[in-house]
Amino acid sequence: MNPLFGEFIGTALLVLLGNGVVANVILKGTKGHNSGLIVIAFGWAMAVFVGVFSVAAISGAHLNPAVTVALAVAGKFAWADAPGYIAAQMLGGMAGALLMWLIYRDHFDHTDCADTKLAVFCTGPAIRSTGGNLLSEVLATFVLVFAILSMVAPKVSLGAMDALPVALLVLGIGVSLGGTTGYAMSPARDLAPRIMHAILPIKGKRDSDWRYSWVPVIGSLLGATLAAVAHSVA
Repeated sequence: MNPLFGEFIGTALLVLLGNGVVANVILKGTKGHNSGLIVIAFGWAMAVFVGVFSVAAISGAHLNPAVTVALAVAGKFAWADAPGYIAAQMLGGMAGALLMWLIYRDHFDHTDCADTKLAVFCTGPAIRSTGGNLLSEVLATFVLVFAILSMVAPKVSLGAMDALPVALLVLGIGVSLGGTTGYAMSPARDLAPRIMHAILPIKGKRDSDWRYSWVPVIGSLLGATLAAVAHSVA
């Protein structure tokens, strides 16, 4: 498989399952309705696990423009290949959001709150404060990327289980730092589904909160860059 297609498929799987668990928890009438943040955090961790082990051998499983930028800053990935990876990740995020909407379309139709419908697709702050929200995204992404860069490949491969440390990392970030902004940590996880929210014919939807949309994008890229620099000098 072509590495770019691998990034597309891996990111699509990640967003399908990750946004899918959010839909299951907050949309009206689902079997997982109101099951809470712990379920969402665990679901996102498993989404990362599936995405990473599915395409790690094909593309390296960046699945996140912030990770791609960090690896390039750290000298572990060619800058010339970064635009293609990022484009594939963004398209994959859009595809995953589309599939999630198709699966949960009836529940979107039965949910009255437009804010809830938006929250299935993308993150938003619990308390809107630009400085604090940006700091939350920067620090969460810093933890994610610094830990990923610090992971040493095992001498004996465990196959799919090699993706488990990254999944546990995302779970830890979710339950510890996810209460402020929803820990986007990736434009492909936040901006790409937000675009789909704007495009799709969702019954009773609101605007896509574009005035906040730059925070998870800039925050994740800045946090990833700082992590790459810190890791390089550590």
